[in-house]
Amino acid sequence: MPNRLFIGLLLLWVFCLPYAEGFANVPDRRSPKRTARVAAKPKPAPKRRVSHKEKRADAKKTATKARAAKKAVVKSAPRRPLDGTVFYLASGHGGPDPGALGKYGRYLLPEDEYAYDVTVRLAQLLKQQGATVFMMVQDLNDGIRNDAVLKLDRDEVAYPRQPIPLNQTARLNQTTTAVNRLYARHKAAYQRFITIHVDSRSQGEKIDVFFYHHSGNKAGKQLAKHIHKRFKANYKRYQPDRPYSGNVTTRNTLYVVRNSHPPTVFIELGNIQNPLDQRRFLLASNRLALANWMMQGIVDDYQAR
Repeated sequence: MPNRLFIGLLLLWVFCLPYAEGFANVPDRRSPKRTARVAAKPKPAPKRRVSHKEKRADAKKTATKARAAKKAVVKSAPRRPLDGTVFYLASGHGGPDPGALGKYGRYLLPEDEYAYDVTVRLAQLLKQQGATVFMMVQDLNDGIRNDAVLKLDRDEVAYPRQPIPLNQTARLNQTTTAVNRLYARHKAAYQRFITIHVDSRSQGEKIDVFFYHHSGNKAGKQLAKHIHKRFKANYKRYQPDRPYSGNVTTRNTLYVVRNSHPPTVFIELGNIQNPLDQRRFLLASNRLALANWMMQGIVDDYQAR
């Protein structure tokens, strides 16, 4: 009996043992053996050293291409009539000095405002023709205006943004000194100085646009004559019923005419006191015509040089 009991317990123990495949899913925590080496990264090929001769050759090729591209751009842009020219434009007075004051009803007509408006228009036209332009009197908040009555202000400055002195001699010296410095700095073959004013005479005296130049400056005289010729032709075309009486004369006593180094033309637009002359300034279209006719004469002068 004890032997049977012992045999039965032994068989029960054998049947309770786990099967061998039951261990198949138990992970092996030992480090796996490496069966193959990781492929090594290929070494980069050594860079070829570029010689100084090759560098110079590459730089020369790049410069040649750049010059060719620049020439292509220049050839594609049409040449303008005043390319390469330099102009210095000054409207009369400004800042603390408004110049002559005309009357239009209850309004005052300040010389410096009307001279400045015509000068700005002329500057714009000259730039459109390819010229380099320096405004010797500048009003930073007044550009081209189309109003009939231009408001008087005193905020104009002199190139390059300097206060304008009240003293007339100091003001004129300031302008001519700046013009002469710019003239010496620029090497353009064609440089001209034009100053624009409005005259003041008795109310009943009507005058046309006229021009002053220095007697010893042939180039200044020729410029004045070419602009005068354009005015004469345009008056004949647009106002054939009345003759044009403007003229060209010497006036060596004028400070800017006497002391400016570039050829200079001094232009008077009319009598600011005369009601008929005032129409030349009050209408914006007339101010544009004045500037346009000056530009035409300037182009004629440059082409005839």
